[in-house]
Amino acid sequence: MSMVDITSKAETFREATAKGRIRLRAETVKRIIEGKVEKGDPISAAKIAGILAAKNTSNIIPLCHPIPLTNIRVDVRISDSNTVEVESTVKTRAQTGVEMEALVATAVALLTIWDMTKQYEKDSEGQYPYTIVSDIHVVRKVKKSL
Repeated sequence: MSMVDITSKAETFREATAKGRIRLRAETVKRIIEGKVEKGDPISAAKIAGILAAKNTSNIIPLCHPIPLTNIRVDVRISDSNTVEVESTVKTRAQTGVEMEALVATAVALLTIWDMTKQYEKDSEGQYPYTIVSDIHVVRKVKKSL
């Protein structure tokens, strides 16, 4: 097992965008909107967590190259009464792409929302039947010569 050898690859501009969503109870989404989540603002925390995750991707994913990131943007929006969506865009000038960084940023941002709101998601039996983290995928990839 080894990392992919990128020694001979030219440095290029790379950009990747990933999206995902978390379905929550309508009451939980309402708490987010109204600022009534005990732990604080899940949207702000998710943005910061996503940025930190992108910066640390090579420490999380085995064999992933550490690359210098030039920009990370994590957008979080409430798309309907039950859904929060995350979109992460990562940029670099490097020998390899940033799809993993965008995916990790999106996943960690969604998990942060889950962590901050899970106390509102339990049913009467202590289970979480309403919450689903899903659809984490790359939606855009750019590579341009410098």
